[in-house]
Amino acid sequence: MMNKRYLRRTDYILIAATAAIIIMSLVIIGSATHINTPSEERYWFVQRQGIFALVNVAMAAFLMNFDYKVLQGYGNKLYVFNLILLVAVMLVGQSALGAQRWITIGPISIQPSEFSKLIMIISIATMLDDKIGHLNTIRDLVPVAAYVGVPFLLVLKQPDLGTSLVFMAIFFGMVYIAGINKKLLLGIFAAGIAAFPLFWHFLKDYQKMRLTVFMNPNVDPLGSGYHIIQSKIAIGSGGLKGVGMFVQGSFSQLDYVPEDWTDFIFSTIGEAWGFVGCAAVVIVYLLIILRMMYLARYTADRFGQMVILGVMAMLLFHVFENVGMTTGLMPVTGIPLPFLSYGGSNLVTNMGGIGLVLNVVKNRSITSMPGLAPQTRIRGKYTK
Repeated sequence: MMNKRYLRRTDYILIAATAAIIIMSLVIIGSATHINTPSEERYWFVQRQGIFALVNVAMAAFLMNFDYKVLQGYGNKLYVFNLILLVAVMLVGQSALGAQRWITIGPISIQPSEFSKLIMIISIATMLDDKIGHLNTIRDLVPVAAYVGVPFLLVLKQPDLGTSLVFMAIFFGMVYIAGINKKLLLGIFAAGIAAFPLFWHFLKDYQKMRLTVFMNPNVDPLGSGYHIIQSKIAIGSGGLKGVGMFVQGSFSQLDYVPEDWTDFIFSTIGEAWGFVGCAAVVIVYLLIILRMMYLARYTADRFGQMVILGVMAMLLFHVFENVGMTTGLMPVTGIPLPFLSYGGSNLVTNMGGIGLVLNVVKNRSITSMPGLAPQTRIRGKYTK
């Protein structure tokens, strides 16, 4: 009886949309990499990503099989564990491409900053549980900002500007949902814009160049601007319906677009599937985002609602930034496209987020389901 009830509460729309993105990922990774690897290992990337996907599906299923409310009691403990991991990266982490972000355990390299995104969602949701509707002044916001600021600075030190920006997106998304005073929020954004010249002095030289070529890629067309220029050409060459997959002579096959199976995989989609394919991918992402908004709307428990919206903010920023940087509308930050880009750590984080959302949906109060009275907010308090 219990299993049947849980099956009825499983959100199959969210599962189907996520599965569709993962299937598209395996196909497009195969198209981008098959010609650049030896014949006997032609689909090595696809096979590896397929294994990652199966393992993470199992992990997401595991995350659905306990009551998410127990995580609230571990919010602060997880926060401390997260700080320990980030400090460990600084002390014993491995460096690659000018950044110290990985910890190597045998044949496996993990990126703790990826996992810290989920930990921060749980920790912030725990902290905001009794502050919803009470974020009206700077004094109210300072403890929350400091709470997020410490891991933010540790990740920025690696340096990993992309993940740091994800932290900020999660923070602002969750405090907005928690009812922060709108004038206070606008004031923070205004202060951030005014302080940008000061922030500029703390950026690494390559980060400054990325912002410069964002405004004008031709400043360094064979260096920092090369990714953006080639990505835009590849997407444009796809036209309306694309040139097709596994096509020899295309930009993705000839390696004109660097990292076209990871951070710049959207340019491969644009070339292979054209505008129609890009639109289809964006629509599926939009379905995932809107579905999470809907599920949060009908979740009476404040902690569960904040967890769903935190995962939504994380995925939304990833999609917005990645699609923006591959089309030249945002600076290059190295943020992967959720579920589509090749890589294990990022997939663990995204599937873990989906697992947490499905857990909330399965274990939330029956009175919060559609058709019954949703929660309403009255002077900072919630009622049914």
